[in-house]
Amino acid sequence: MIQRPRRGDPFWIWVLHGWEAFSWALIALVTLVTMLGGTPVSRKLVLLALMAVLGLCYALVRRNPGHPVFGPSRYLCVLVVVLGVVSWLGDGLGVFYFVTLAQFIVFADRPRDAILFSGLGALGITVGGSLRAGGQAHVFLTNTGSSLGVWAVAVLMAVLTPRALAQRDERAALRAELKSTRLELAEVHQRQGAAEERERLAREIHDTLAQGFASIIVLAEAARSQLALDVDRSAQQLQSIEQTARENLAEARVLVGAAPSSGVAAGSLAATLRRTLDRFTEDTGLTVTAELADIACDQPTRIALLRCTQESLANIRKHAAATTVGVVLARQPGCAELEITDDGRGFVVEDSHGFGLDGMRRRLAEFGGGLTVTSSVGDGTRILATIPLNDRPQV
Repeated sequence: MIQRPRRGDPFWIWVLHGWEAFSWALIALVTLVTMLGGTPVSRKLVLLALMAVLGLCYALVRRNPGHPVFGPSRYLCVLVVVLGVVSWLGDGLGVFYFVTLAQFIVFADRPRDAILFSGLGALGITVGGSLRAGGQAHVFLTNTGSSLGVWAVAVLMAVLTPRALAQRDERAALRAELKSTRLELAEVHQRQGAAEERERLAREIHDTLAQGFASIIVLAEAARSQLALDVDRSAQQLQSIEQTARENLAEARVLVGAAPSSGVAAGSLAATLRRTLDRFTEDTGLTVTAELADIACDQPTRIALLRCTQESLANIRKHAAATTVGVVLARQPGCAELEITDDGRGFVVEDSHGFGLDGMRRRLAEFGGGLTVTSSVGDGTRILATIPLNDRPQV
């Protein structure tokens, strides 16, 4: 049985249900006209009783369509009988068949049932009208023709209605699928955003806090080993430990949102790198040669190149066993190049899967730059970082 129409149903479904609901107004009108006409009183009473029974049955099936005893099919059987008797009661009352035509579609479970019951209704009014006329052949043929015409309309309705419902269900399924897809896409974006944020935090922690703690450990070990031999050198290393710890604290505050900036003091890129290299020389005692062009760039670019420098110097300190480090900062057409070389033990680039190099590549890629690593065992290492320069003002 067709349910009440819902928002988004095809127009045909609304017409069908409107017809079915309005049919009772037409039934009441036809009954009233008949009661006021010249039909014998006995037939008027029978008509009134039939309409009362039909209305009661309609109310019962509408209230509880799933009733195990009196369901939609039983109601349609009652409707067929009522139509046959009504058409026998008086001339022109066969119009009830057309008035109630939509009910055959609404209360039938399947199109086949709708066609069958509407056909029985056509047969009922044909037989009833013929009996009222005394079985005359021409009356039977006339009634048959008109009944078949109305039944053809019922068949058409029974065929169109499932298609309209199928379109409705298809659109409903598409809407549900679209909603589900949007929710999945939102979840994917949320997970992707969370993953990117975790990756960013991991990179920042590696490039700042982790490197700072590694430097503190190296300096502490050196200070402890030379405490009895070179007090001045140990004091200098302890001072470096204190300074590094303070820098780490500042970076930690930035990462947890307690500080408003990047934790990197403003200034020119060359000056920033020079301070970093001086600190590296002081902590390690290695020979560092630097050619640093005075390149104007914005704060994010300056931080990216500084982090690449810090990561490269940390790798040299931990892995290279180098004696000399060279740093060159130069401006090229449209970009800045940062080259860092060492004369250490080198490594096989293809076998390196560390977080540091990957983090440098990702950081530079965010600005449209790139990282080239050249090294071989025993021949030192060359790091070349390139990053585009734009016309944004220096911060």
